[in-house]
Amino acid sequence: MTTADTQPIRNPALAALAAQPISIVTEPPGPRAKEMIARALPYLSPSLIHCYPLMVQRASGCMVEDVDGNIYFDAEAGVATASTGHCHPAVAAAIAAQAEVLIHICGTDFHYPGYGAICAKLDELARRIGPNAHHWQTFLTNSGTEAVEAAIKLVRHHTRRQGLIAFRGGFHGRTLGSLSLTASKSKYRRRFGPLLPGVFHAKYGDADSVEELFGTVASADDVAAIIVEPVLGEGGYVVPPADFLPRLRTIADRHGILLVFDEVQSGMGRTGKMFAAEHTGVVPDVMLLAKGIASGMPLGAMIARRELMTWPPGSHGSTIAGNPVAIAAGLATIELLDNELVANSARVGDTLRTALSAKLRGEPAVTEVRGVGLMIGVELMTPELAHAIANECFKRGLLVLECGSKAIRFSPPLIINDVQAVAIADLFAAVCREVRAIGAPA
Repeated sequence: MTTADTQPIRNPALAALAAQPISIVTEPPGPRAKEMIARALPYLSPSLIHCYPLMVQRASGCMVEDVDGNIYFDAEAGVATASTGHCHPAVAAAIAAQAEVLIHICGTDFHYPGYGAICAKLDELARRIGPNAHHWQTFLTNSGTEAVEAAIKLVRHHTRRQGLIAFRGGFHGRTLGSLSLTASKSKYRRRFGPLLPGVFHAKYGDADSVEELFGTVASADDVAAIIVEPVLGEGGYVVPPADFLPRLRTIADRHGILLVFDEVQSGMGRTGKMFAAEHTGVVPDVMLLAKGIASGMPLGAMIARRELMTWPPGSHGSTIAGNPVAIAAGLATIELLDNELVANSARVGDTLRTALSAKLRGEPAVTEVRGVGLMIGVELMTPELAHAIANECFKRGLLVLECGSKAIRFSPPLIINDVQAVAIADLFAAVCREVRAIGAPA
């Protein structure tokens, strides 16, 4: 990392882009974007969603420029991943410096400084969750879904139990094990069965529904773990009742079940705390991280209390996970988050949520504004309205994503400032009024 005396000099063109306002110079998609997308599509897997016909040329801070010169405000941060903004100079400098000396050497088989450094840092951060936080050990991954897969293996190995409880609305990834836990959209699971046996889904936010499973389909002494998002992500940006996580902790302890927090989306400052768990002080047994941990470089982590790490050498590993360059980005990202951006997320998150609530008050299209930190969801009356509003935002230069059945999420980079927060709230409110006035397409 750099010190105050050796801060990296930002590329002037990228610095200029970060300071620019939204500017739509040609209706998107422009001619270059249309041509490039058409040329690429025959070679791409049709499983890719491509929410918008956006062909990105470069990005800086909170701003994204397409190949036709349109400039957008990114209120979704690459699905909550560009936590320090696009191309933060400190992160870019760390990546460049590491790439000059060591790009890869398998972390499963060899030691190198970054691996131990970031694992030690995660232990330090996780100890802040609550007064009973413990010593943590870490297995690094390439992604969130790999962190989930590692957790499934660890909890089953340690408890000698097979059962897993997840929640309806939850999203944990698309690889086969994590997909077995995912229950946010049926299309993610369609035609991919059979999935893992012994997986049961309770109602999110309702701890009683877990106890009901024990009395009907999942004997408690067969259950290895309860896996939960402290704030629901893909399922709608839902903040659960205050007693939900504490009650899950009590239930898990009563039955010898491990409690796993999937903080892939809610972690790394997104909610105004380093981890969403800190809002309640509930300490999980296992925590899963990715997305914002390395500003977009492929890095994730499964961290667990040391007493649970009973699997022997060779029982799990990865050739690329914990890549030195990704770790360098992660260490730079964590320093920025811990020094200033987690606090900024809390403060500007309040600004954005307050602005959205005020400007959407009385708007018939909107039923709720909810969230914590810079993890904010706006619930619309219908899925059609949500889809139409998201698409109109794109045409106006505001990048947002849908979530749940009829909500739009705001998860901008954690560098967003108050002026930007109010501006995007203004734009979004105007789009809601206009789309509702003309009627959303069926």
